[in-house]
Amino acid sequence: MSCNSDTERAAASSASQSSSSPLLTSRDHQSAASPAAEVAEPPVFDSSSSIVTNSEDNPSPPSTELEIPIGWPPDGKLSLNWIRNLMSVFDWASRNIEPTQLPDVFPVEVFDSLVLCASKILHKEPNCVAIDNLGSESTVVVVGDLHGQLHDLLFLLHDAGFPSENRLFVFNGDYVDRGAWGLESFLILLAWKVFFPRSVYLLRGNHESKYCTSVYGFEKEVLTKYSDRGKHVYRKCLGCFEGLPLASIVGKHVYTAHGGIFRHMPATPKRSKGKKNRKIAFSPEPSSLSIGSFEELNKARRSVLDPPWEGSNLIPGDVLWSDPSMTPGLSPNKERGIGLLWGPDCTDNFLKKFQLKIT
Repeated sequence: MSCNSDTERAAASSASQSSSSPLLTSRDHQSAASPAAEVAEPPVFDSSSSIVTNSEDNPSPPSTELEIPIGWPPDGKLSLNWIRNLMSVFDWASRNIEPTQLPDVFPVEVFDSLVLCASKILHKEPNCVAIDNLGSESTVVVVGDLHGQLHDLLFLLHDAGFPSENRLFVFNGDYVDRGAWGLESFLILLAWKVFFPRSVYLLRGNHESKYCTSVYGFEKEVLTKYSDRGKHVYRKCLGCFEGLPLASIVGKHVYTAHGGIFRHMPATPKRSKGKKNRKIAFSPEPSSLSIGSFEELNKARRSVLDPPWEGSNLIPGDVLWSDPSMTPGLSPNKERGIGLLWGPDCTDNFLKKFQLKIT
C-alpha cells in the first residue's frame, strides 16, 4: 500500500484549477418503508440540489452516482474525485441512514488505510509547522473549532474553495466532540491532508485527547457507529491525535495555535544519587513564569494522549489549553487546571520577541 506523497501531481494540479466544490447534496431521501437494517439506496447525483455550482471553479461531477461503499484506491493514491465522493457519501449518509450503518458505506479497512497514510505524514511534521510556501497570489484560510459539524465543514470548503497550491488551510483543532459527525469531519480533513500535504495543515486542539473525547461525546460516537470494531477505530483516532502538530507560523509573521502562548521551561533538576526511581514533579512557580521559545516548543513531547498539567512537559498543555486575559502578566490557568492565562503585555512581548505580527 502506498500513500500520496507531497510531490507535484497531475491530479493535484487539476485540483488547483478546480479549487471549490465540496459536497453534492441530494434531494432524495430514504423511503420510510425501507428496512432500518438496510442501507438506503444512494441517490443519483442532481447538481440542481447540490451546494456545488457548475462553473470553472466548481466543475460538474465526473459521475452520476455516489460510489458506495467507499473503497481504498488500488494504487494507494487519493484523487480529487475520491475525496469529492467521500464528502458526498458522508453528507448523504448523515441525512439518510442510521449512524450504526456507517461501516456499510465506509468500511473499517478503508478507515485503517486512510489513518495510516495521514499519520505517517503528521508524525513527520514538527510541533510548530512553518508555512512559508506562499506566493503572491496565495490565500491562507485559518479555521477554528469544528466540533463534529460536518455540514458546516462542507459549506466552508464550498464557500472558501477547495485546497490547492495557492489556497492553503490551517485547521486549529477541536475537530471532534459535541457534534454528531466528529469522525466523518476528521476523516475528510485527513483525506485532504494526504492529498495535499503542503496545502492543508491540521493542528491539535484540546479536544483531541483521551480525556475530552471520553467526556464530551467522540468516544461514544465512534463506539455507536462501529459497534464491535468501535474500540479499534477509537484507538486509531487517538494515535492519530498524538501526531497532530501543536502550532503553526504562517508567512513568518502569524502564529496560530488552539490555546496560545506557552512558558519557558527551566532545566529539570537532577536526581540525587541513589534515587533513580523517584519522580520529580517540577512546575515553575508563578513568580518565575516567562514566555518560552520556539526551540523549546519544538523540543516538547507532543505524543501524549493527555497533555500533562505537572512535570517537565508542560508546553503541550500550554499551547492547547491557555487562555487570554485582560489581567497583565503570565499566571497558571486555575479554572482549567492546566495551561496559562496571559495578559495583553504578554501578547506584545511575544510578538516583539519573535518578530510576529498576529497571534
